[in-house]
Amino acid sequence: MFRFAASLTFAAVPFAFVRVPVTCALLAGSLAALAAAAGPAGAQTPRQRQVEQRGQSVMPFDQRRTVHVFRELPDGGVQRVVAKDQRDAGQVALVRAHLRAEARRFAHGDFGDPAAIHGGAMPGLAELARGYESVHVTYADVPGGGAIRYASADPRLVAALHRWFAAQSADHGAHAVHMPM
Repeated sequence: MFRFAASLTFAAVPFAFVRVPVTCALLAGSLAALAAAAGPAGAQTPRQRQVEQRGQSVMPFDQRRTVHVFRELPDGGVQRVVAKDQRDAGQVALVRAHLRAEARRFAHGDFGDPAAIHGGAMPGLAELARGYESVHVTYADVPGGGAIRYASADPRLVAALHRWFAAQSADHGAHAVHMPM
């Protein structure tokens, strides 16, 4: 089991941050609990409202009842989506089905869904689409949701993935947690 010590930052409203120290095993349940502790979505930027609206046509789950977690790793990263209430079997099933399908698409260089939500000029997206054959993409169920693992030996693709994670996290606002290296 991977253990870590970090300080997560949740952006509840623009320019207002709550810092939560964390020392625990990296479990989806812990992440969902931390996200819930960040409180309600609060004020969103116009960009975040636009992304949330676009996301409704691409992501079948309720973004307000889930949290996206983007964890950077030296060889790539892990993108998790978990239900804030892990007993919400409907949301968990929707998250898992969506991420499973996305992982298949990403493994074949199809990043159309993120482009539809975030725009085609999203940082890192073009590089990942061009270099998809050098990125190993896998899906796994996790407690309360699902996870996509991205790994590459190409440092340029790892850097692109990290930029992509940061941009997604910023776009999802209070519905996301970014864990940089």
